[in-house]
Amino acid sequence: MEAEPGPERRPAERGSPARPRSPDLTPGHAPPSEPAPSSERGQESEPARGPSPGPPEEGAQALEQFAALHGPALRASGVPELYWGRLLHKLEHEVFDAGEVFGIMQVEEDGSEDEEMREVRRKGPNPGIDLSYKVIVTSEVGLQAADPNSIFLIDHAWTYRVEHARRQLQQTPGLLHRMANLMGIEFHGEVPSAEAVALVLEEMWKFNQTYQLAHGSAEEKVPVWYVMDEFGSRIQHADVPSVATAPFFYMPQQVAYTLLWPLRDLDTGEEVTRDFAYGETDPLIRKCMLLPWAPTDMLDVSSSTPEPPDAHYQAILEENKEKLPIAISPAAYPHEHIFKVCTDVHQVLSHLTHPRFTFTPREADADILYNFSHFKDYRRLSQERPNVLLNQFPCENLLTVKDCLASIARRAGGPEGPPWLPRTFNLRTELPQFVSCFQQRERRGEDNHWICKPWNLARSLDTHITRDLSSIIRHRESAPKVVSKYIESPVLFPREDVGMVKFDIRYVVLLRSVTPLRLFAYDVFWLRFSNRPFALNDLDDYEKHFTVMNYHADVALQQVHYDEFIPAFEKQYPEFPWKDVQAEIFRAITELFQAACAKPAPLGLGAYPSSRAVYAVDLMLKWDDRPDGKRVMQPQILEVNFNPDCERACRYHPTFFNDVFSTLFLDQPSNCHVIPLL
Repeated sequence: MEAEPGPERRPAERGSPARPRSPDLTPGHAPPSEPAPSSERGQESEPARGPSPGPPEEGAQALEQFAALHGPALRASGVPELYWGRLLHKLEHEVFDAGEVFGIMQVEEDGSEDEEMREVRRKGPNPGIDLSYKVIVTSEVGLQAADPNSIFLIDHAWTYRVEHARRQLQQTPGLLHRMANLMGIEFHGEVPSAEAVALVLEEMWKFNQTYQLAHGSAEEKVPVWYVMDEFGSRIQHADVPSVATAPFFYMPQQVAYTLLWPLRDLDTGEEVTRDFAYGETDPLIRKCMLLPWAPTDMLDVSSSTPEPPDAHYQAILEENKEKLPIAISPAAYPHEHIFKVCTDVHQVLSHLTHPRFTFTPREADADILYNFSHFKDYRRLSQERPNVLLNQFPCENLLTVKDCLASIARRAGGPEGPPWLPRTFNLRTELPQFVSCFQQRERRGEDNHWICKPWNLARSLDTHITRDLSSIIRHRESAPKVVSKYIESPVLFPREDVGMVKFDIRYVVLLRSVTPLRLFAYDVFWLRFSNRPFALNDLDDYEKHFTVMNYHADVALQQVHYDEFIPAFEKQYPEFPWKDVQAEIFRAITELFQAACAKPAPLGLGAYPSSRAVYAVDLMLKWDDRPDGKRVMQPQILEVNFNPDCERACRYHPTFFNDVFSTLFLDQPSNCHVIPLL
């Protein structure tokens, strides 16, 4: 069917919706097709073929500059260089010419849907909507993969970060209405309803795509999610697709698009499809990745997650470009030696006043290297300066990176993990096991709230709580992540101004050596609190479910010191003396470090005699029922941080770094406010 001219439309602004565009489709008639959206400028100025206008030398220079700036990203996405010249022209002139080649067709249900799929749809969030669409080639000459012009820009209808999604749907004019129409959700009225917002937040995981900025601050690198416009969102899945798509960030305009190009020649009327699990060849992983669109039963897959093989840790070592040290003897210094410390840690420079330590700006003169950033070349250091002490251990990422932490913890608790660590899956390598575990818990009627976390970010960045399996599966595409069982029954603390809130506890631990294992805990701990009463709802309410408030300028930060906390805690829970609770916490920390040091590097922390380290262990308490029916407080280790922020420690305990350095480097822990754990 010949397509009618498409409406004029300009690209959407970032963070806001483009103008709504509803297809004029009448149910019950023959399935019509409509052209894909075109921009006004594209209709007026885009020639069908040929090079960009202007002198050839200017065009060649512009293309060379474009390739230098964007070539790595285009190659990584697999965009053939054949298309780069026309792509540059379309980007410079904002040409959206997909409407000249493609159309959107409504598909009538033919009754072939089996009973299982009908039941899945009936149980879905919007069972009354039966509309489905596909994109076809409408050009009379078809689409040729060898044509340099066969690359197209797809606009993004909505660009956001997950933590802002609800607020944008509630506050951005027209956004909820457009998303509801695009996702096939019935929505009437002008005022956003909580029900409609909730449905969009659930259904959006079938439409979301994602990209991540390569540069900028940690906050700026948090993955960006987007929904393609009506044309891009109507392209359906096929295991053998006819086109490829990829997100592309055009730096001169600071705008993101999706690029579309054919993988083969397409005839008029042929469907345009893409692979929703593009790049994945493992059949089981593909089945999991496609589960948001094709629900399937994974109960026959084992949810067991034994510790990974040795090769896994060797690969991590190589990926980190860390070089292990050679064997050396422990450094020997005279009894009253004055240690020269080279450090870039401001808190050390400001608060280390012990007379046995002095500072030097030159690494070559230092006895101690106390670095803020990670040290890599232990081999060279051990060969050239074996007596130089430093504040890191080889392979300590096994503690501080969340997927590695979960792996080594299985040495203490088996495939399910120890009781002091929430059940955790690596979404990159253990996705089928997680899906099976989720579905088993669902069948048993158990709580199924989970928390997705990046492997290697702190401060709760890009961390999301959900009970939506599709959301968790799709989060795997944004960045390397683990998913852990969310603590649904945390021990709460009474805040007079708020009520019963979540809290977490930070202990600073000092690792003096691996062989023998010598571990200390600072005898002061630090607390962080949520700002709103806890309940298992409003999962995107940061101040209800998270405790890290000190990096958010617009939220209140509640400070309670440990010596104030203990009596208040024991008043609330008189049957749980803090000394007993802390003993369980120390037992969990001890077992963690024993597991981390049980095997040689790279399978465990390296036993380098010149290494010392300070870590922060963040944990919570949860209610647990023992087999005998006794209710207990079970520590739950959340993460371990290298080189933690010690600002509060220095402010309230001025001798903090004197204590740390005396314990680690002088081996004089007496009178240093530390408790020996091992």
